[in-house]
Parts: sequence; C-alpha cells; structure tokens
Amino acid sequence: MTEQEILDSLKHIEIRTGKERTIKSYVLRSSTLDEAQKQIVLSGFERYCTIFRDELTDPKTLFKDPSKPVIVEIGFGMGTSTQIIAKERADYNYLCLEVYLVGFVKLLRDIEKLSLDNILLMRFNAVDVLSHMIADGTIRGFHIFFPDPWPKKKHHKRRIMQSDFISLLSSKLEKGGYIYFVTDWQEYADWTLELLEKEETLYNPYDGFAPHVSWRPETKFERKGLDKSYQINELWFEKK
Repeated sequence: MTEQEILDSLKHIEIRTGKERTIKSYVLRSSTLDEAQKQIVLSGFERYCTIFRDELTDPKTLFKDPSKPVIVEIGFGMGTSTQIIAKERADYNYLCLEVYLVGFVKLLRDIEKLSLDNILLMRFNAVDVLSHMIADGTIRGFHIFFPDPWPKKKHHKRRIMQSDFISLLSSKLEKGGYIYFVTDWQEYADWTLELLEKEETLYNPYDGFAPHVSWRPETKFERKGLDKSYQINELWFEKK
C-alpha cells in the first residue's frame, strides 16, 4: 500500500449504508493524526494492521502463523492489557478492533517495539467486521473488556451487548469457543448476564458471574474503579 492508501484506510470505519442510520455503541472524538502519529502508522501498519474486506474469510489466514487459533478483542482502548495478554499467551493470534484513533496508534507503537507478530489491529466497526468479513465457526474467543456502559436508560440501546450482537458473536465461535466480558458497572453486568443466558447456543460453566481469569492483567482504568469501590464483574460463556 502507498502511504496515502494507508492513511486513507483509517478514515473509513464502517460500511456506508446511504441515508440509513444505525445505532452505534461509540462516539468518535477525533479522526486526525499529528505528524508523530502519522509516522507510527506508516512505520508499522503493513506488518501489524489489516484492513476491512467485504468478503468472508478464515481470520487465521491473515496472520503470519495461521496455525494458531484466533481471539478477537472488541474495543481495546489504549491496549494496555491487550499487549500483555498477547505476549504471555503467545500460542494465540489476536485480531484487535478499535475505532478510537489515539488508542489504535498507541497500541500500534507498543506492539512494534515489542515485535508482537501475533497481533493485528483493525480500525473498523466490529459489527461490520463480524457480519461481512469473519466466517462462521472460525473464532476461538472474544474479549470485551470495560465497554461503555451507557448508564442512562435512554442510551441503553447504544450498548454493544444486545441480543442480536450476542447471537452474531456466537455464530462466529468454534465449538467450545468463549465470550469473555468484563465490566465495572453492576447494572450493565446484570443486563449482559441475562442476555447471554438467553442465547441458546451458549452455556455458562459458572453459577452466574465467573471468577477472575488469572491471565487478564489489572489496568489503571480498572484500579481507578476499584479505588471507588466499584465491583468488577466477569462473565465467561462458551459455545455448545
């Protein structure tokens, strides 16, 4: 790809649907790069990033080592836990989706420094990626850590965890694959638990919420919540 093609690929993050408006679980804050950020993108993009393609594919083929099962992280934020998990659990490939440009560039910079070849970043709407690019039954697991809880009742429709989305996640999982969800917002945790329990293709190996998974590191964001006495709730559901 040329330098301009690389930069242009970061500008379009969802499938255009004409005048049709769909509810988004995110609000974009900035889509511009300063000169330092441009250099990070141009340096690492072709090795550590991939672009949206409107064709179903087995995501293993996107990685340097296609023998590893694929984990999809939806909304990695600043990528702190992402890079730690990918480094310590190197027997998996990680396709990491994020629309926020600052976090995208920061994680790209970090994984280039660490030479983590089991991570690919994509700046694109997760629903479009899963619906149009990822073939059914090809994903080992989904990580969804601390998504926006949209706490006001009138905004609950913006939450990423909805019945249709959970069904979409399940369709992409291989048998025995998992959905791992974490939030510090109790009402959102209860909401998501109820929705996951209603999905007939999934089962909960625990009685309600799951215990903390040892390989997920605590982030500064999580620590701030704990300091405010927020309860961290984790959910782990598997494909039947």
